[in-house]
Amino acid sequence: MTTIVFRPKKIRRVAWACAVGLVVVFTVVGLLLGNTPTGVIFRTSDQVAMIVLGFLLAGGVLLLTRPRVTADASGVDVRNVVTSHHFEWNDVLSVSFPDGAAWARLELPDDEYISVMAVQAVDREYAVSSVRALRELHKAAHGQR
Repeated sequence: MTTIVFRPKKIRRVAWACAVGLVVVFTVVGLLLGNTPTGVIFRTSDQVAMIVLGFLLAGGVLLLTRPRVTADASGVDVRNVVTSHHFEWNDVLSVSFPDGAAWARLELPDDEYISVMAVQAVDREYAVSSVRALRELHKAAHGQR
């Protein structure tokens, strides 16, 4: 049984660069807080808090690297930034990528859908090949309808 896994490409690089940048900037600012000509007194706890804030913000940015889709002949697991879902292929009507959409989606019964944030338009050819692979698995599970 073949299992395919897709994760976004560009957003992962951008998110890591931003996270590192945030940590560096907040660390530098935190270390420089002690010397200010304004007369404001910053304590060590203020400096530490500034550095910790940089790490917290970096962690928030790194949540954007979390999306992943894993699929095989039996079904598909979609993990987005905060939520995770599992669907059997019988519950999925189609795999689509609407014009102008930022990411692909799984069309479900009753006019519902779930976004697949792991397959993003900014990844261009990678997104196209990902959607094609998901559609092939979907088609195989539905008996070549």
